[in-house]
Amino acid sequence: MLILLRQGRIGKWFSGIGQEAISIGSTLAMNNDEYILPMHRNLGVFTAREIPLSRLMAQWQGKASGFTKGRDRSFHFGTQEYKIIGMISHLGPQLALADGIALADVLAHRNKTTLVFTGEGATSEGDFHEALNIAAVWNLPVIFLIENNGYGLSTPVSEQYKAQHLVDKAIGYGMEGHRIDGNNLLEVYHTVNELAIGMRKNPRPVLLECITFRMRGHEEASGTKYVPEHLFEYWKEKDPVVNFEKYLLDERVLRPEWLPQMREEFTAMIESEIEKAFSEPDIIPDAETEIRDMYKVYNLPTFQHSNLSTKKRYIDAISDGMRQGMRKHDNLVIMGQDIAEYGGAFKITQGFVEEFGKDRVRNTPICESGIVGAAMGLALNGYKAIMEMQFADFVTSGFNQVVNNLAKTHYRWEQAVDVVIRMPAGAGTGAGPFHSQSNEAWFTKTPGLKVVYPAFPDDAKGLLMAAIEDPNPVMYFEHKYLYRSTNGEVPDGDYYVEIGKAKIIQQGTIASIITYGLGVHWAIEYAAKHPDLPVEIIDLRSLQPWDKEAVEQSVKKTGRVLLLQEDTLTNGFCSEIAAHLAEHCFNYLDAPIMRCASLDTAIPMNKALEDQFLGKARLEETMERLLGY
Repeated sequence: MLILLRQGRIGKWFSGIGQEAISIGSTLAMNNDEYILPMHRNLGVFTAREIPLSRLMAQWQGKASGFTKGRDRSFHFGTQEYKIIGMISHLGPQLALADGIALADVLAHRNKTTLVFTGEGATSEGDFHEALNIAAVWNLPVIFLIENNGYGLSTPVSEQYKAQHLVDKAIGYGMEGHRIDGNNLLEVYHTVNELAIGMRKNPRPVLLECITFRMRGHEEASGTKYVPEHLFEYWKEKDPVVNFEKYLLDERVLRPEWLPQMREEFTAMIESEIEKAFSEPDIIPDAETEIRDMYKVYNLPTFQHSNLSTKKRYIDAISDGMRQGMRKHDNLVIMGQDIAEYGGAFKITQGFVEEFGKDRVRNTPICESGIVGAAMGLALNGYKAIMEMQFADFVTSGFNQVVNNLAKTHYRWEQAVDVVIRMPAGAGTGAGPFHSQSNEAWFTKTPGLKVVYPAFPDDAKGLLMAAIEDPNPVMYFEHKYLYRSTNGEVPDGDYYVEIGKAKIIQQGTIASIITYGLGVHWAIEYAAKHPDLPVEIIDLRSLQPWDKEAVEQSVKKTGRVLLLQEDTLTNGFCSEIAAHLAEHCFNYLDAPIMRCASLDTAIPMNKALEDQFLGKARLEETMERLLGY
């Protein structure tokens, strides 16, 4: 790879020279059906799992036969065939994925261990703390392997952490810790092998610090000028490949005369495999393929809905939808803060522990990033997951996992991520800036996520059950103000509402109000106050994807449109609809497209200030301007 880099035939390479013993030894100690989550310097994980070099080279070169079809580089990919889950560029998030993978094995009574790599630099990230804490609390069989090579790019360990040894951190989590020579192949192998055997029988997490050294730059372009020369001299004597070769010769496992022939055979094989990838034609871009592959193609099957229904509150419909999903799928796990015996902050999961048990209704530590990651890990290992954000506002603490891990995984390596994140959102309860935000627009602009926002109890149940069935990640927004203030008939048993389909709440001819969530109820209230104005009300229900056809038909019919949202005005989701209508329905419009939204401020707590903030305060005036144009 270094030769190819000098020749200009490849553009980037992360060298593992000096660290080979860790990748090779630990991988060979794991069973082939056990998951490994490596980093970008762990070539040995892939070769030890016997992935063809031609396919690895195709991955690095962005060829169609690579694992990501040219969509990602390096080892940023996963493969269920070889039970390897690669990293994303953000170093810490994969640690929590290992938690979820191991949890799935524990719940399914599979005696397996999961191995996840990280570097000494990433131990400074919050994701490291969250993942180890979760694994310790839940007794998950995860080996957290730290490759301590002395430098995070150019930053030495003296500037990374104050602890004498990283393995000492294990004490703080109440877990077992070991510190070994990472350049000794046999020590790595036997240590990991012994740990894995014990953890299969007695599930528990272990922190393993492997001391090693990186003989090349973080990646080749960064060089090594920041490293004192005496360190290279010291670690050259500890080179794992040279020393293992010497050991094999001393033990007479190998004979000196065999070595040239072995090297010639490997060189010929490597060159042949590399040329296979180079000879592969370049990818011909196709926009439709790229857009389609952002999501796993899925259509909700036809279901026979019950003719019976029961009047339920919005909150009870959500609970009913989850209960039906849990009964139907014994591999569905719900996770969140205080959701077990306490029943959740809003009591939506009250009684669930008694019916489904604590294995499937799991209280979590307060660590949103770690739990989103664990939910994804469950999905990678054959489970479904619902994760409750106690408040939608708190998703910021798990934002990276949502927008970079959940959202991009199917596009990158065609892996479905069967996760629903419940998002109790919205104002109207005087809860202030950190418990009242309408933050759906953060996610509607993130390809790979689906976003739904029901306004009524029947849709709350139907969209939730549809989200549980959908193999793509779904952000499920539920409005806190509607929990106990709204009720309606909800079909009994299994009930599904197709994601991406809007609903006409009221037919009209004079103007169209396009809205969702609490805005639907504002629109209905407005229409009731003005029975002489035949306005059409469209409840979007789904925001990603959204029902362009239904909205266009309504606007073409009425010629006037008001886009109503609870979110703040600037860059809210309705701005996207306005742009679409201006582009596709301009000839049908009799007035400018108008938006009615909340003020561009944070949400105040005081009721008078909150009422002024919300878009409802400007609905009458905005409609008057629209109709008077």
